[in-house]
Amino acid sequence: MSLLSEKDFVVLGKFGAVYGINGWLKINSYTDIPEGIFDYTPWQVKFQGNWQTVTVSSWKRHSNGLIAKLTDINVREQAQAYVNAEIAVAANALPALDDGEYYWKDLMDLKVVNEQGYDLGVVTDLMETGSNDVLVVKANRTDAFGKGERLIPYLDQTVIKQVDLTAKQITVDWDPAF
Repeated sequence: MSLLSEKDFVVLGKFGAVYGINGWLKINSYTDIPEGIFDYTPWQVKFQGNWQTVTVSSWKRHSNGLIAKLTDINVREQAQAYVNAEIAVAANALPALDDGEYYWKDLMDLKVVNEQGYDLGVVTDLMETGSNDVLVVKANRTDAFGKGERLIPYLDQTVIKQVDLTAKQITVDWDPAF
């Protein structure tokens, strides 16, 4: 069992269905380049309620996806226990970013205010749309504008004016009525 907490991990993917009879599993990678998930080690997997370290002994491309074999998992029945389990790595295993760049995990739970100081809520999720990322901002309650949730595009310097990780706040140019 790991001594790290849930907040210390970054989920990079998820195990899919079992592949074949020798313990291989399909891999659903959330990294920009799908094979990039194998660049991060060790993997942490939530197995039977606890985070555990697993080691990939082998992986390969298969059709349009990826499959992997875990060390000491040699039969389909053993692999079945990992189906749908999230694959994570310790946050400190990720490469450092340049100033002004953030991992999605860094933006989660930050308070979002507009330039006039109106509290729009907190970041509860992010979405990738293809053209730009979008912050999902949830208000503590339905606000005066009838908004319980807002989708705010992450457009640096246009909409996103400042990200202050120390103050845990994002300042945006955003009309609260929108």
